[in-house]
Amino acid sequence: MANPLRSSNPALGANVFLDSASGAVGTQDGVMTLNGTVNKTAFLLVLVLVGAMYSWSQFNSLADVGAMQGLAMVGAIGGFVLALVTIFKPQWAMFTAPAYAALEGLFVGAVSALFELRWPGIVMQAVGLTFGTMGALLLAYRSGLIRATEKFRLGVFAATGGVALFYLASMISGWFGHPFSVITSSSPMGIGLSAVVVVIAALNLILDFDTIERGIEARAPKYMEWYGAFGLVVTLVWLYLEILRLLSKLNSRN
Repeated sequence: MANPLRSSNPALGANVFLDSASGAVGTQDGVMTLNGTVNKTAFLLVLVLVGAMYSWSQFNSLADVGAMQGLAMVGAIGGFVLALVTIFKPQWAMFTAPAYAALEGLFVGAVSALFELRWPGIVMQAVGLTFGTMGALLLAYRSGLIRATEKFRLGVFAATGGVALFYLASMISGWFGHPFSVITSSSPMGIGLSAVVVVIAALNLILDFDTIERGIEARAPKYMEWYGAFGLVVTLVWLYLEILRLLSKLNSRN
């Protein structure tokens, strides 16, 4: 039988809610709820915003590009390490998820400032499109217009894995001086690739919504609210960065 909790987001994997739910019923700390998850997601997004605002505030001129790249590196590496810790130790999410959000904010803010330097106004466009996409997909999911069927999950899972492998291959190839130029190219093929990746990232939100909902139904323990919020923030950050990349390509052709 197919597992109903499969998600292509590694933070919201197939077994994480079921494994944690086995001892949740009757515990003193209670169980996972929708309101609790929503509140914790909002809190993590505020921390992302605070981190981003700090990075953004450090950028004043072209002379600060190196410093911004340093902040981006600190945020990216620190966020990646904490993401791994959270994935392998969901019980620690109450502590690791907020730290992850703050560090990811440093990364997002630094990257955004560099994009804004070249294409003024692009950041607000990307933010608006990211949250607009989330709102539209949440409405579609809640109304039943889009359902996370098993075939849907498998398709998004395969597509997300393909994107991850493609980016990894490009990074490894780049170490030898031959990165995949299509990733940054503003050619029709490069724009098409970015558009496809944006769609895949957006569809991951549907899987996130469904996985969180099923975790609530499975009566996962209270700390899984933090973990569910963390997984959703991971997808939102990815979606924002891909939209930012797509907009930069489109602006480069003007």
